[in-house]
Amino acid sequence: LGKNTLKIKTLALAISAFFAGIAGAFYASYITFIDPSSFTILQLIPVLAIVIVGGLASLKGTVAATIILVLLPESLRFIGFPSSVVGPARQIIYALVLLLILVFKPKGFYGKIELD
Repeated sequence: LGKNTLKIKTLALAISAFFAGIAGAFYASYITFIDPSSFTILQLIPVLAIVIVGGLASLKGTVAATIILVLLPESLRFIGFPSSVVGPARQIIYALVLLLILVFKPKGFYGKIELD
């Protein structure tokens, strides 16, 4: 009766590890050098913001959040702000969007799981 959860969880881990490995290979070939200092909290914040804003367990939401959270900060480059303002403004945009989504739509755009 039921499904073998160990088998399903192991398969999910293997598939996600495969895609993480592919992404890592593309990233390494793009920047041509990898070291532990390449992965700081500043690289993690946009990824977490995209997942939370899009909604956990939602592919449509993740794609929508990626489009929004990539285009908003990139639009600052064309407005004419000095480069010393663009970096902090990008983090402020991520924080504001994240806070607004968590307050008004806790499940994200298309989320199935609510963050408590």
